Amino acid sequence: MKDLKKKHCVPCEGEAEPLNSLQINDYIKNISPEWKVIDNKKIRREFTLKDFKGSMAFINTIAPIAEEEDHHPDIHVYYKEVIIELTTHAIGGLSENDFILAAKIDDVDVSGL
Repeated sequence: MKDLKKKHCVPCEGEAEPLNSLQINDYIKNISPEWKVIDNKKIRREFTLKDFKGSMAFINTIAPIAEEEDHHPDIHVYYKEVIIELTTHAIGGLSENDFILAAKIDDVDVSGL
């Protein structure tokens, strides 16, 4: 599988099929093990930052990445906890786009946040 960080998301039409469990298992190996598959429909990762300011800085760092890829995560903020969930809403499940964006989010350095 090509390095996901080097790929770009492609528009996903509603008639495309979501990834099956075997495909998901192949893709999940290429991102941080902190990402968890939820009901074979989305992937989720929790981040712990130093404080609320760090949480907002992290979100402001990943927002342009999501915009550039035109694939947008669901983001939940709980003071210094940020939960990122990725799914492809148009197909009701996971697509390669979710894993591409996850790989790019993995590349964000949160150590100073």
